[in-house]
Amino acid sequence: MEAFQAFDLSGKTAIVTGASKGIGLAIAKQLAWAGAKVVLSSRKQEAVAATANSIGQGAIGIAANMGDMEQIAALWEEAKAAVGPIDIIVNNAAANPVFGPVEDTPEWAFQKIMAVNVQGPFELARLALPDMKTKKSGSIINISSVGGLSPEHQLGIYSVSKAALISLTKVMAKEWGQHGVRANVICPGLVQTKFSEALWGNEKILKYALAQLPLPRVGQPEEIAGLGLFLASSASAYCTGGVYTADGGFTV
Repeated sequence: MEAFQAFDLSGKTAIVTGASKGIGLAIAKQLAWAGAKVVLSSRKQEAVAATANSIGQGAIGIAANMGDMEQIAALWEEAKAAVGPIDIIVNNAAANPVFGPVEDTPEWAFQKIMAVNVQGPFELARLALPDMKTKKSGSIINISSVGGLSPEHQLGIYSVSKAALISLTKVMAKEWGQHGVRANVICPGLVQTKFSEALWGNEKILKYALAQLPLPRVGQPEEIAGLGLFLASSASAYCTGGVYTADGGFTV
């Protein structure tokens, strides 16, 4: 197989959550560029529809809150009706409404973080599984964080949720591989997105963070997207249960 053909997603369908900006948008663009029919999802229909329109190539936008299991079910049904059975799931949507000592995390924040970052990705993947079993193929890509590998300061429950997502990905890989379904997880480091602005937008925190990196700069969403394309495509056909960092060397 030629190199380009290995990354060709023509005839494939994908759902990307948290796709109106940042890493989700960058991955959605890559998948669409490679030929996939991409369904973009985020909480606000106006935003995700405009984003899908900007991508073109048949991309569509469907709003859903990834912490609401009923909205996830509706997303799944509408996406399948629009583009057919889904081949690729990219669980990128995440929540972190608090920043500070773990003991100060209120119950509502704990529940929201775990619902959006763990339960939502599981529910969407679970809904995709029957069709993937029928096709004997499928790729589930969960977006975790380096905080899931080693807890990040002031991001305690967020780090816990991302560690759980890594473990969940490995469970999916182990149990679903027999059906031809692959599951892998990407752990970005400090990437310049709106979601992480509290880190890279703070001069003191940024200076400290960059001092820890062999590549001393903030990453860009597009630098995560290539890894997403690799894991979505047949180029990674023998990869499952993998934990892939894109962090400027932070975890070295």
